[in-house]
Amino acid sequence: MSELIKPQADQFPNRTALMDDQCVTTWGKLNARSNRLINGLRNRGLAKGDTFAVICSNRREYFEIIVAGTHGGWRYVPVNWHLQADEIAYILSNSGARLVFVEAAYADKALRAIKQLPTPIDLLIIGAGRGEVANAYEPFLASSVADEPSDQSLGMPMFYTSGTTGRPKGVVGTGAQIGGPLDTLRLLSEALVEHFGQRPDGTILLAGPVYHSAQWLLTVPMLLAGAQIVMRRKFDAQETLDLIDTHKINSVNLVPTQMVRLLRLDDSARSHFGGASLECVWHGGAPCPPETKRQMIEWLGPIVHEYYGATEGSIISIMRASEWLEKPGSLGRLLPHIEAIVLGEGGQRLGAGKVGDLYFRNATGADFEYYKDASKTRKAHLEPGVFTFGDVGHLDEDGYLYLSDRKIDMIISGGVNIYPREIENVLMTHPAVADVAVIGIPNQEFGEEVKAVVQLTDQTVAQPQLANELIDYCRERLARFKAPKSVDFRESLGRQENGKIQKRVLRDPYWRGRERHI
Repeated sequence: MSELIKPQADQFPNRTALMDDQCVTTWGKLNARSNRLINGLRNRGLAKGDTFAVICSNRREYFEIIVAGTHGGWRYVPVNWHLQADEIAYILSNSGARLVFVEAAYADKALRAIKQLPTPIDLLIIGAGRGEVANAYEPFLASSVADEPSDQSLGMPMFYTSGTTGRPKGVVGTGAQIGGPLDTLRLLSEALVEHFGQRPDGTILLAGPVYHSAQWLLTVPMLLAGAQIVMRRKFDAQETLDLIDTHKINSVNLVPTQMVRLLRLDDSARSHFGGASLECVWHGGAPCPPETKRQMIEWLGPIVHEYYGATEGSIISIMRASEWLEKPGSLGRLLPHIEAIVLGEGGQRLGAGKVGDLYFRNATGADFEYYKDASKTRKAHLEPGVFTFGDVGHLDEDGYLYLSDRKIDMIISGGVNIYPREIENVLMTHPAVADVAVIGIPNQEFGEEVKAVVQLTDQTVAQPQLANELIDYCRERLARFKAPKSVDFRESLGRQENGKIQKRVLRDPYWRGRERHI
């Protein structure tokens, strides 16, 4: 029996562990299917410390694979299923994956990716039916045994983060070693339950892709602690409210764009929502406009909490709703084991209220490295154990963390630092704006100037008068030099499911043919 889910499988074999669009999986069934998977992969030659990849939407098989990887001592690589074949091929090659689990809908591009590799690797196709396709997942499980695997040891994910330049980078945490004791993950589960105030026997709604590190962190350790996971492949605002009431959801992790969609539901949809079971709504992954946060708290009550962190360094700080109302815009206090260092442009350490580059140290000794890339690892560190996510911000006198922006996104115009996040927060309050990204584009005199790239609401038509209106809207609410000099309209900004926009992609056309790109 898989050790970390043994308590639930023993005590509550018929209680629901997982629920997706298609089926309900009990603890007993999750345990048996995960055992079959571990035994089957071992029979296939996968040894402790080996790597496999997963290209799959949110469905019960994904969690079976995660549970198997966790207990088999394997490194597993969650792959964004939106990627193209050549991008997938790079990740498979760089990670050294020996096998790929792929949902049938993405099998064609996975096969195209595998053909680009110097050495072919195996794949197992999820959702292909029984015997209809070679290497189908269900027949593979059926051919194995559900006996308890021996010699269980810790397996962990390696997430690839796209960053701002170059190829994606695999992030390897140093706090949990592949092949180490399973108690490491049990302790992580207990710590997360404490920090996030979630009941270990509660019900969590997975409203974003589990291939993203934050969604993994707020579901997988909680599942292993005994929580039930209700998941959906795609986010739908109305369905989310229905799921919360129907399944008595206690906790959900959202990104700000999802909260905006919830707030823009019509009054009838929101008035029929009960929400009595909901104990906490967590958000992170991207900056949240203060007005959006305030409206969510006014609607749902003081249960809308925020976390700050990154794939590289996990969770750094937590901000409870009640604290945020006292200090709006803050990302909260650092977790007890985290130390922050704020550096000025000359490398000097700055005191409270001074904005600079943010570095962090984890007192437990946990750190990270980029897989097979010592150079990028060094660039992300001030010294061993002291790392940065590339963010700029400050701590106030009470020790609350504030983020100004990402260093790479900061606009320097005429020698003055301009933080896009501040401008984006203002523009998101305009009724015509569905989404916005503020970027710096070339200016012969000042080096850079501010441009807003705007996605309009469905009812709004792009026209020059509206661009001028948005610029004036900013000038009325911000210092004049911060207001955009121009506005471009786009049908979509390409915002990812983790809430982030790849601003590099938006900036590149404006800087093409120039030696410098910032």
